[in-house]
Amino acid sequence: MFSFFKAKSPEAKSNSFLAFSNLGNPVWTPRDYGALAREGYRQNPIAYRCVRMIAEAVAAIPLLVKDKDGKPHAWQNLIDKPNFEQTTSELLEAFIGHLQIAGNAYIEVVAVDNIPKELIILRPDTMRIIKGQNGWIIGWEQQIGNNKRRLWRDMVTGRSQVLHLKTFNPCDDLYGQSPIEPAATAIDIHNAGGAWNKALIDNAARPSGALVYRGQNGVERLSDEQFERLKAELTIAHTGATNAGRPLLLEGGLEWSPMSLSPQEMDFVEARRQASRDIALAFGVPPMLLGIPGDNTYSNYKEANSAFYRQTIIPLVNKLSAALAGLLNGWSSEPVFITANFDAVNALGTERDGLWARLENATFLSDSEKRKLAGVE
Repeated sequence: MFSFFKAKSPEAKSNSFLAFSNLGNPVWTPRDYGALAREGYRQNPIAYRCVRMIAEAVAAIPLLVKDKDGKPHAWQNLIDKPNFEQTTSELLEAFIGHLQIAGNAYIEVVAVDNIPKELIILRPDTMRIIKGQNGWIIGWEQQIGNNKRRLWRDMVTGRSQVLHLKTFNPCDDLYGQSPIEPAATAIDIHNAGGAWNKALIDNAARPSGALVYRGQNGVERLSDEQFERLKAELTIAHTGATNAGRPLLLEGGLEWSPMSLSPQEMDFVEARRQASRDIALAFGVPPMLLGIPGDNTYSNYKEANSAFYRQTIIPLVNKLSAALAGLLNGWSSEPVFITANFDAVNALGTERDGLWARLENATFLSDSEKRKLAGVE
């Protein structure tokens, strides 16, 4: 920030001015759900794309519900058609999206005669955990406006009305930590860099300069009326993108002294790119998949995409499958198993072909053993 002060002492020259730079203290985004969702997902393109990529990739992998004999379970319909408003992909995208933004995601089981009929997403910022006397979770309270309701967990049978999936949080036993939180500083830097660029564009893509009054006819300073008229004319005719490049018409001893950015001040461009890489790192998305310049970590896009699935998507899908199975087992008298069909993922085709080739060359295995290792019924 540059500030200019007019000299007040009689000895000071009328054309002198003082410029200084004051960085001050940084202003970071508050660490609450609303701020993280607004500053991260809704305003930052890198965080938005990371959340979308993860949620869409997880939702695209089919989930198979089976009984203890490995046969399709009747509750497969519950996964294929979770409710009347959402498809499976829409429900899982919302569920994983909440997990990536808030670190907590909730699904409610709507049951009729103790049989689950629907799965419904509950927004994290409306949910509060209810603790028992020993500190363990016994239920959840949802508040929307002035309306409250409570959903319970049966501590004897393990039957729960809510599935609460969360990320690891070293500072809280009950709530997960948002992946946006460790990336919040980088998101603030990236957003501030975007605001800086927008301000430069609005001011002819260059920093402002200084109007210096050299004095004329013995008058060493502008009158208050002249000063206000000059300021108004500059605001109307020389600010904004539509006025970029318009020449100044100066009179009466006025001179324009343009100011340029130093190389140190131009470092914000590289700082913004580094912030993009930090955001991608926090979410587990290879920067190459986001089109960030200067990232040659992977030999090619295909390898980066494969690493994205191996390191981020597959562990998350396995966590989701286990959580859903645990939820449904509380409502069933027979064991319920949920597995993911990773054979449907094109990005893992090369690894799958390699596995099949190795099994084909394993002469010491029977066909049944090969099929089992390949995950084929």
